[in-house]
Amino acid sequence: MSLDTKLDRVVARHEELRAAMVSETQLDHEAYARVAKEYSDLTPIAETIQGLRRKQQELKDLDAIIADPKSDPDMKALAQDERNGLAAAIPPLENQVKLLLLPKDAADEKNAIIEVRAGTGGDEAALFAAALFRMYERYAQGRRWKFEVMEQSASELGGLKEAIALIAGKGVFARLKFESGVHRVQRVPATEGSGRIHTSTATVAVLPEAEEVDVKIDEKDLRIDVFRSSGPGGQSVNTTDSAVRITHVPTGIVVQQQDEKSQHRNKAKALKVLRARLYEAERQKLDAQRAATRKGQVGTGDRSERIRTYNFPQGRVSDHRINLTLHKIDKVMEGEALDEIIDALIADDQATKLAELE
Repeated sequence: MSLDTKLDRVVARHEELRAAMVSETQLDHEAYARVAKEYSDLTPIAETIQGLRRKQQELKDLDAIIADPKSDPDMKALAQDERNGLAAAIPPLENQVKLLLLPKDAADEKNAIIEVRAGTGGDEAALFAAALFRMYERYAQGRRWKFEVMEQSASELGGLKEAIALIAGKGVFARLKFESGVHRVQRVPATEGSGRIHTSTATVAVLPEAEEVDVKIDEKDLRIDVFRSSGPGGQSVNTTDSAVRITHVPTGIVVQQQDEKSQHRNKAKALKVLRARLYEAERQKLDAQRAATRKGQVGTGDRSERIRTYNFPQGRVSDHRINLTLHKIDKVMEGEALDEIIDALIADDQATKLAELE
């Protein structure tokens, strides 16, 4: 199907929805809400297409004036100047239309649950995991998102074995979803006397927060265990069985929560994380099915792939998926320059999808 045909269909569908909303034939409340949402979603695309079409028609009109031997020379010169500006304005508008036509990720507008875990490297890996977790917290604060720590397991040297947070705000998952993967750090640990550079890793998983309508969990599929919370080193921090471990028997997914003193609140948090993991597992399965049929795919997108290296001695951060290197590691770790990497990843993802659209 040609691009022009796709654009015609979008405009026709937009008009069809508008007519349905003002029709004397009354839609029931549910049907009207569905039509109104689709109309609202299509409006910016339809308006951009109409704007593009107007400029394309203006270009044709100017070309006609320039080509007409009867046109006044001064009129031709003015038309040529106007045409030059118009010709430069049309390609970006065409690109904008194509971007608006790209399939939307249904999870993009959702909140996200971010899970950071120490990988290989012992204490240094746990310290790096803590630094990454702080980076995402600062990044969230900079964008005025809510950052709620759901679970933390500290190491003896002040690092984190694992940490989970819920980040709430507009378009959180759309911006953070590319952070999933293995993050590698190269630096001299504070405990290293000889100045040798060590390499450690941490894993990051970003899951869209799933609502109950997204994932139905059957109580009979759950095994729920309660126990006493414990802090670093195993010491008890609670004298009641308030910690909760939930096992989703069909998938084997296990979630544990012990941050709250209330068993009820820990269970609610654990179910939220479980729901997000089940939702993401289903998304991954669908993505894998689509990827298997897509020709010329590069890379698997699997979380086991190393996606980024943080080299402290050289002050650089390199994202290996797009061959981007920034020599501002301090600002990245403060969350200030993380947008530069995320914007580049989004642009690369859009470029790939645009190539598939052609």
